[in-house]
Amino acid sequence: APAQSGAHRNRMFNLTRLRATAGALGMAAGYGAGQLSAPLAEAKADKERKNVVVVGGGAAGLSVASMLLRKGCDVVVVEPAEFHYYQPGWTLVGGGVMPAEQTRRPMSKVMPSKATWIKDSVKSFDPDANSLTLASGKTVGYDYLVVAAGLSVDFARIKGLAEAVGHDGVSSIYDYSHAQATWRDVQAMKEGVAIFTQPSSGVKCGGAPQKIMWLAEDYWKNIAKVRDAVRIEFHTGIASMFGVEKYRNTLDKMREARHVDAFFKHELIEVDGKRKQATFKTADGTTVVAKYDMLHVTPLMGPPAFISSSKLAEKASGYVEVDKETLQHVRYPNVFSCGDCSSLPTSKTAAAITVQAPVLVHNLLCAVEGGKGKAAYDGYTSCPIVTRRGGLILAEFKYGGALAETFNFPPFFDQGKEWMPFYYMKTILFPWAYWNAMPQGRWYGTRTIFEPSFKK
Repeated sequence: APAQSGAHRNRMFNLTRLRATAGALGMAAGYGAGQLSAPLAEAKADKERKNVVVVGGGAAGLSVASMLLRKGCDVVVVEPAEFHYYQPGWTLVGGGVMPAEQTRRPMSKVMPSKATWIKDSVKSFDPDANSLTLASGKTVGYDYLVVAAGLSVDFARIKGLAEAVGHDGVSSIYDYSHAQATWRDVQAMKEGVAIFTQPSSGVKCGGAPQKIMWLAEDYWKNIAKVRDAVRIEFHTGIASMFGVEKYRNTLDKMREARHVDAFFKHELIEVDGKRKQATFKTADGTTVVAKYDMLHVTPLMGPPAFISSSKLAEKASGYVEVDKETLQHVRYPNVFSCGDCSSLPTSKTAAAITVQAPVLVHNLLCAVEGGKGKAAYDGYTSCPIVTRRGGLILAEFKYGGALAETFNFPPFFDQGKEWMPFYYMKTILFPWAYWNAMPQGRWYGTRTIFEPSFKK
């Protein structure tokens, strides 16, 4: 399997925790130092500049585009949106912790200045001809293609949801405007039943559906002082609170201690906004109707249609079918993918992208040179589960649910418990690092600003 060099890996293992802890303090100085390496990287670049088309201007697309530009590639970014969003912040918006305005910036402000920006959407791919067709009808050719188009959030796939969301007590943190409605609903809730849902299918950050629940519960108990009058129900399509045992055990104890009623394998199939009723399908095929006063919904999500209907898609899931270690397409060697739209079997988070992006860039550049990249993605992802104002469980794991924790020093420090420092990383450090380094391709997750190197 592809891997980093053994010597380098051993050195970095000893330095990773120190760098992660010191990253916030040293980033300002280190960022400038990191910029000095860009001319060197460009000088070493292949003399024949390759045309790379990146589809998507989100966290994954811009990170990859910026890294490739520093390596000497000509990069075209296809992205129709007017704004770029810091989507991990929408949980905090819905919980009243962060103003919505801090999660949005004009796309023109974050797009790499040296990239060619095509402000259009993709209609179809023709990987056999190394081209794609835009919604405008124009055709764009490429030497290499990176698909980083994110997930399609579809409120219409649950009956009645599209009509109900945003008013009458129905909201969702998976949209810029609806996240603001969530906070209004939380504040307006004085008594009754509050239902929070999670589907069984993949979503952006699998922990987010319950993060907003914990923030709401904290508000009702410690700020509004109405917790005794509010019944909280968590209806999830999966079989447990979380997929990784260590964190699941903590969350199970938490829901019992905080009197949250959990209903497992309950899939939301219909919302009746006028009657304030939510209908769920259970594991045995029967349906259950629940009355609510407030309903927070995690909508169904999936790959965009222009991906799922293309030759790039994995037949079963519709995601871009890539090797889970190299991020290279299994049938088209000049196509790569990372982020939410890829078939990588790991939790879809911004933290995962910080590790995926440099692996993809290294392997793509090796392909440009006619070789085979040996950088390997191990499935690392992180889900910062906000549990209250001042509390957060930092879940870090990789393929197979194996723990990959950065700060775990038992018995003194256990990432399976709530910690205040993690909360401020989530609310202060991570947003700052995102806007100041991630679209610029200079944030490497637990390595902070220190770019990984891989054996060729």
